[in-house]
Amino acid sequence: MDALFDSINVRDLLSAHDLSDPTTPLSAPDLRLLIQRLESHSLQIKAKIQSYIISHHQDFSNLFSISNDAVSRSDRISGDVSNLLSTISDRPIDAEISDTVKEMNAKMQQVRAKRELLDLVKVIVEINEKLMAAKEALRCKRLRFAAEELRDLKKALGTCNGGDHQVDEGEPVVYGLLRKEWYDCFDEIQEVLLKFMAKAVRFDQESNAVRVEYFLSDGGIARVELRTVLEALDVIGILDYGLAKVADLLIKYVISPAVNYKSPVSFIEELVQDSEELTGAILKIVPLSVSKVENEGETIYSGIIQTIKFVCKSICLGNGSWIQSFGRLTWPRISNLIISNFLSKVVPQDASKLADFQKIIEHTSEFESALKEITYISKSDNKDNRLCDYAENVEVHFASRKKTEILANARKLLLRCDFSIPQEYAKNDRVAVNTSEHVQLLFLSERCVVSKAALQLMELVHQTLKDVCLSSTRVALEFYHAARDVILLYEVVIPVKLERQLDGINQVAVLMHNDCLYLSQEILGLAYEYRPDFPCSIKEHAVFVDLSPRFHVMAEQILQRQIQLVIYNLKEAIDSADGFQNTHLNHAYESSKFSIDQVIFILEKVHIIWEPLLMPSTYRRSMSMVLESVFSRITRDILLIDDMAAEETLQLQRLIHLMLENLSSLLASLAAIDQTENLQECMTQTLDDLIPSLCKMRRLAELLDMPLKSITAAWESGDLLSSGFTIKEVQDFIKAIFADSPLRKECLWRLENASF
Repeated sequence: MDALFDSINVRDLLSAHDLSDPTTPLSAPDLRLLIQRLESHSLQIKAKIQSYIISHHQDFSNLFSISNDAVSRSDRISGDVSNLLSTISDRPIDAEISDTVKEMNAKMQQVRAKRELLDLVKVIVEINEKLMAAKEALRCKRLRFAAEELRDLKKALGTCNGGDHQVDEGEPVVYGLLRKEWYDCFDEIQEVLLKFMAKAVRFDQESNAVRVEYFLSDGGIARVELRTVLEALDVIGILDYGLAKVADLLIKYVISPAVNYKSPVSFIEELVQDSEELTGAILKIVPLSVSKVENEGETIYSGIIQTIKFVCKSICLGNGSWIQSFGRLTWPRISNLIISNFLSKVVPQDASKLADFQKIIEHTSEFESALKEITYISKSDNKDNRLCDYAENVEVHFASRKKTEILANARKLLLRCDFSIPQEYAKNDRVAVNTSEHVQLLFLSERCVVSKAALQLMELVHQTLKDVCLSSTRVALEFYHAARDVILLYEVVIPVKLERQLDGINQVAVLMHNDCLYLSQEILGLAYEYRPDFPCSIKEHAVFVDLSPRFHVMAEQILQRQIQLVIYNLKEAIDSADGFQNTHLNHAYESSKFSIDQVIFILEKVHIIWEPLLMPSTYRRSMSMVLESVFSRITRDILLIDDMAAEETLQLQRLIHLMLENLSSLLASLAAIDQTENLQECMTQTLDDLIPSLCKMRRLAELLDMPLKSITAAWESGDLLSSGFTIKEVQDFIKAIFADSPLRKECLWRLENASF
């Protein structure tokens, strides 16, 4: 049958030549031929189908019979289901079954709830019985049993030490009541155990001894062993709390005296026996007859070890867990006491004695090893090596202490120094004076006077840097920082200490300027002097040059502040002259003369203060600035007078001559620096170069009594121009002195048309 259903290929029914072009339409003959062939092919298929059916007639009959039987069975099943559904709908048994199941579930829940309630009641009764048993055991001094019961109940009730007994949401109220009972019982047993511990370990001040009792009583017949008390404390988890007061007592009365190396003590142990039973132990503290022993470290450590072994044997009763607990409570405090009262006090004061400290390091290491052997401190926890860590870092502690001492000494000498000037300098004789305060600056070919504070400070710095060269790396680094801090202390302390003096014109401010300049120069030389001998590890980090500019700037600021103060005072003195006008009048002349006297007084005062203390070049430069401000101001005021009488010009000339005459010694001192000091700068600059207004003032004094033609000739020759006069100043000066006339007009015209 498969061949019948194969697809029919129309191309096979046509002639071969018709297939050459698929797009060509078929002709009518071709279509008729195609129809005929399709009909013939259809008849063949029908014949084959009929033949196949006839040959398989029996198979088709069996197939139709099986299909008929299946349909019949399906009809019977459908009928049965219909009958069952009709029966169920007539009698609702499913509802009865559902009610029965619900009733059974309800009964089962009731049974389950009653069973759980019964179990809860059993648990509550059991807990209550245990609580009653714990209380009864506590009354009978069965402390270990009572503690174990409370420990078990603690888990059952979900309590914690120090907690509350509130009822949680959804929890039976009776649990809150039971928890309250547990806390009450816990507080009671805790109080009892702590009382027993207080009785077990006592310090007798009369005999100066620690007494330990192994059998304890609260006044009743029953006795309680110390071991039982400790076990009970351990069971309920408050062993640390129970041992805390014992630890406080031992540290206060035993350990503290033991670490006081200035008053050494020894310890004597005694056992107390009643008949043949050991009932207690005693540790007596006996002061040594000598005030100082040879080997302080060994004596202190042996005493502490003896005390701790006594505690381990007589109080902790050899129990390793209890010993460790006592160690955790006391070791941090004991180690701090040993460090503060002993190790820190015996750190060498001199670097040469650091090697002697090695014995103390060895004793310290042996001491901690002995404590580890008895499990007082942990062998694995490096945090317990407190003493060895401190002792092995003795160099750092030595350097730290030394640094503190250096800074304290530096601060003390800075605060103690009063910046007073030696009597020799009051004579104002620079050449004759040669004291320790008259120092030569390193990088300048001049000398100046500095304070004792600056000299002593630099001596301290030099000594510290010498120690740097001889010390180990860690010590050298601390000393290096100490040297820098000592220098910086001057910057911090002195400006605050001398704040008031800096607001006035005085020798203290000049000394401070010199100090800063001196320190700046000395700092520059420190690296050249000491750095080659520094330990290799700090050579690259040791720097001083950064400090020098700070002091140089400070010195210049102080000097400029002094100069400005002087100039301000001189300006106020000159202002009182009211521009030197009308000096032909008596009161105006006296006022101007008083102003000039004030100026001379201020300048002489500054000369007396500055000249013996400052470097020659600094004095020359600073005084020249001050004189320039004075001469330029007076010259300007006189030239601004718009009308001068003949007598007025003579009075002004007299005032100028008076001032120059009184300042002759000051000017001579400035000029004399060229001969007394080997200064290249001074050799290239004359007094007229430093004080341009001096020449102008002298020329002005001459102009005040010169005839008009002479003044004109002086301008035409360039003499007045070289003295600092301008054409407008000369013209105004002529107009102020000489009345209007053809001669004045001619001279003014000549001034305008003069060529140089």
